[in-house]
Order: sequence, then C-alpha cells, then structure tokens
Amino acid sequence: MKIKQFEDKGLAHYAYAILSECASEIVLIDPARDPQPYYDYAAEHNAKIVGVIETHPHADFVSSHLEIHQKTGATVYAHSLVGADYPHQALDEGAVLQLGKIKLKSLHTPGHSPDSISMVLEHEGKDKAVFTGDTLFIGDVGRPDLRENAGNVTAKREELARQMYKSTREKLMKLADDVVVYPAHGAGSLCGKGLSDANSSTIGDEKKGNYALQEMSEDAFVKVLTEDQPFIPKYFAYDVSLNKQGAPNYNKSITGITRLEKNYKPETGAVIIDTRPEKAFKQGHYKGAINIQNGAKFETWLGSIVGPDENYYLIGESDAQLNELISKASKIGYELLLKGAFVYDQQDGEKSNPFDRTAFEENKAAYTILDIRNTSEVKSGTFFDKAIHIPLPELRERVQEVPSDKPIVVHCAGGYRSAAGSSIIEAALPNLKVLDMSEAVTELKNK
Repeated sequence: MKIKQFEDKGLAHYAYAILSECASEIVLIDPARDPQPYYDYAAEHNAKIVGVIETHPHADFVSSHLEIHQKTGATVYAHSLVGADYPHQALDEGAVLQLGKIKLKSLHTPGHSPDSISMVLEHEGKDKAVFTGDTLFIGDVGRPDLRENAGNVTAKREELARQMYKSTREKLMKLADDVVVYPAHGAGSLCGKGLSDANSSTIGDEKKGNYALQEMSEDAFVKVLTEDQPFIPKYFAYDVSLNKQGAPNYNKSITGITRLEKNYKPETGAVIIDTRPEKAFKQGHYKGAINIQNGAKFETWLGSIVGPDENYYLIGESDAQLNELISKASKIGYELLLKGAFVYDQQDGEKSNPFDRTAFEENKAAYTILDIRNTSEVKSGTFFDKAIHIPLPELRERVQEVPSDKPIVVHCAGGYRSAAGSSIIEAALPNLKVLDMSEAVTELKNK
C-alpha cells in the first residue's frame, strides 16, 4: 500500500492517490483540476485508476473527477446529499470500498458542509489513516459559513457549526490516536481560519493541539468557530455549483481560450485584468484595467475581485506567462469566463501617480489613507491613525465610499494587494489622485 499526497501551493490544496500494490489499482481523493499528475502516477506504478472520492463539493477549487471518470472509467463517489449531476455512486455513512487488501470506510462528517464525508483507511485489520477533506485540518476545522446560499443542501453557519461539534467528537476523535490525518488543505487556505503548515498529523496530536478539539460546550464551540472567519471570495459558490455539475475537460478548455493579437484593444467598459508587475502597469495601461499581479495567490485574488457573472480579458507579459495564468485561472473555473488573452508591451495609455514617501511622511493629514486588508487583519491592529477600511474583495462594490476631498493613499500588508486596490479606485474615480504605497508600507506602518 502507498499513499501519495499531491500539493497545489497556490490554493494550499492536497489531493491523494491510494495505491493497492497487490491489486495495481488506485483510488483518488479530491483531485485538482488538471488530472495529468494522477495519470502519470498511475503509469509510473503500472496501475489503473478505479475510483475518485469527492469528500464534498469544493468551494475553493475545481475538481477533475468527471474528466477522470470519462477518460478512465473510474467510478466517482460522493455523499448522496451532494445531489451530484455527474455519474456517481453514493458513499454514505458506513459504505466501504475494497481496494485489494485496503478498506476505505465512509464517515458522514457534516460541519463544513452538510454533505461532507471523511474516509478511514483500514489495512490488514487496522485503521491507518483518515482523509478528512475540509472537516478536520491540522490545527483547525473547516469553516461553517460557506453553504448558506450554495449547494444542493444549504444550512446556516450555526447549524453547521453544531454538526461540526458532533462530527469531531462523535466520529473523528473516536478513532485511535495513531491514525494519520490527511486533510484537503493546509496553511493559506480560506476554508478555515488557522490552518497549520504541516501536511499531516495524527488524531492524538490533533486532540492535544487543535483548538477546535479541546474540551468545551457545544455553545462555546459554535461561538469560537463562527467568529473571525476570513472573507468569502466571490467565486466560492460558483465552484460549489461547478463541482456538483462536473467541470469540462481541462486541456480542451484551456486550449480553447481565444488568443488575441499583441496589444489588442478591448471594447470600452470591458473588465481587463492586467497581470504585469505594478511598476510596468503604472508606466502605462488601458483605462479601467485592474492590476492583479501574477503571484502565488493570483487565482484567489482573481476570484475575489472578479465575480463569476462577469467576463474578462487577461493581459500578460509574454505568451508563456499567459499559459501559466490561464492554468491558474482554470483551477477555479475562471478560464470559462475569459473573453480573450493577449500580450501587452507598450507604455502608452493611462499612467499612475507615483507615491512620494517624503511628502506623505511630512504631512499625513493631507491624504486619505485607505486600508484594504481583510477585516481579520485590521482587528489585529491598524497601521495608520484615521485610516478608513474597505477590504479589497469589496472595493469595486464600495468604491463610492472613498472620500474625494484629498489624494488617497492605498495600502495593504506588504504591497501586493495595494496594486490591485489602487487600480480599482483609479478606474472608478478618474478625477481623484490615487497613490499606491506598495512595499513602503512595511517601513511606514506605525512610524
């Protein structure tokens, strides 16, 4: 028996392949959008993919379960409450999959979602591991506030938090202490609020160190679990729906993107996502363009700023970078919203005002300071007195709240998000002088 963990650092996502060497068969759990790594793993071990388990309809990434079924004939398994639109078999409480000498036993563990399952791996008569999806993380449990308006079955956060209390205490915590915990996400995921950067743990270690598994009343648990959760990106409900339906073929989808000629000019009013470095963007860009720089969290911010009801254009520095960006967008299903992608290498058009650090330090009162960090970050401490706060994911909808009587200085925590924030305000309020503090925030905060 072998367990292979696949990591997508951009979305802090873990997928798994369970290999029965005696049967030369593989079952996958929560695969990512691009199925090729799983095909390569199967070929490496001369094994056949016979099953794909979806622990729940994921909100933060798009799964390749339907495509894998169509290519390999593997059976897709999910809880009956998912109401899946793709060919599948129900894997409800007590169901068992046999994989050679391995047994995979289903536990219904609602809490993150009403339809969540965890899979206990039994080998040679002993429970060895549990694949917990978004129910139990390392150092945390799944947030309960994502299924109030999404999915086949909806539930209020308080109701799901109570279900999580029972799922952890009556099912997962009753497993042996040496059972290895394999979650679907690690640190950086927005599916919880305090995930560890460890990629596995044990039930015993989680009972000792995970705040959510400590002794407390159900009411106390509900209170602690529902407070201070991170923001919900715009794309989350869209991905739940897409995963319930089953996403289209990955390669066919990304190769079908319209590639436009260099320096193509989109129609007036189009949503344009310019991914070039902020310095190049500020030297010249199309009017109304939003500067979401290519980086480790590009797909998260794309899906937090652009809604799933919008179509958009994508600008990159090169054809190779566009390939990378389209692949990242596809992780959340946003390649389906692309009107076209093109390279831009000019310095004409709109230019951004440079941030004058000296002038700012000499008279901060002459500026409106806008903090676009997340609410949880601001609760931990403000950087500047009298700064106003509008989180970046809400900025396009709330930009009219920005005062226009003074030049505005936009800051985040390290400089990446302020490029996007300042470009949004520039586009919406063209008569306002907008300044991006960028990386200078790390030296200026609380100075």
